[in-house]
Amino acid sequence: MTMLRFGIMSTAKIGRELVVPAIQDAENCVVTAIASRDLGKAREMADRFSVPHAFGSYEEMLASDKIDAVYIPLPTAQHVEWTIKAADAGKHVLCEKPIALKADEIDSLIAARDRNKVLVTEAYMVTYAPVWLKVRQLIKDGAIGTLLHVQGAFTYFNRDPGNMRNIPELGGGALPDIGVYPTITTRFVTGEEPRRVQAVTRRDPDFGTDIYSSVKADFGGFELSFYISTQMANRQVMVFHGSEGFIEVKSPFNADRWGAEEIELSNRSHNESTTFRFPDSRQYKREAEAFARAAKGEAQEIVSLESSRLSQAFIDAIYRASEKDGWETV
Repeated sequence: MTMLRFGIMSTAKIGRELVVPAIQDAENCVVTAIASRDLGKAREMADRFSVPHAFGSYEEMLASDKIDAVYIPLPTAQHVEWTIKAADAGKHVLCEKPIALKADEIDSLIAARDRNKVLVTEAYMVTYAPVWLKVRQLIKDGAIGTLLHVQGAFTYFNRDPGNMRNIPELGGGALPDIGVYPTITTRFVTGEEPRRVQAVTRRDPDFGTDIYSSVKADFGGFELSFYISTQMANRQVMVFHGSEGFIEVKSPFNADRWGAEEIELSNRSHNESTTFRFPDSRQYKREAEAFARAAKGEAQEIVSLESSRLSQAFIDAIYRASEKDGWETV
């Protein structure tokens, strides 16, 4: 098997703790290079994971023939710039979410992908997780009858002024960081798109970033309501409520780190239920393997840039809706 060779762009925490170990554990890809603006940091991380090459600049790694693809976990505000540079260097790109901060910015990524004939995709690990594939199948099979309402929450507490999530210039904010999860998972399992939204959003008076949003979205046949916050007690949940029952996803986003990876399927009377457990989903590993297959031209469902544009248009509409009363068209 030919291994897809990854270069990691920066020594960011998510790469160190989650994605690099997942790639190294994958069957069809491997990390062969780490790049940082600080060569010492790149070498330190490379040594930690037995990676053979370290570079003191991103440009140097992109020019190297030691890699086929890059994983980009840079601050959000830098995603578009370096995704385009990587694509123009002929590298496939797996970029952390959100891949952009405005929907129309993704048009330039689509153009870069097409002119260079490379794979460019947003790193939504949840779309490769067995939990979410099962939820999608249950809804498709009519396990809960007609879907009528989706309810979600994703909250944590972080007031660290040095954290990029609290720095507007780096693309910080609750909606870019975690608002994307209730939205992408709902779109993923239903195959439907929001038509209009209502929202309330609050910002931190010191940081200027959005720290709370309560959102109601009209999908036509059903509604999605969710709240998110970066300054509330930790919570994650997603519930899909239908005419004949409901599906509750117990650890919907940070699978295997937040809690048990389980789905509870209950009937209409809530006197019968089935629990589906996923003890070893390793969603980041599955994401890396799916990316590698797609990069090699194999048939594989991935998050397309066209889908990413729709996701970001949803987030953009939430921001607009929070500045007015009433509905905002997506």
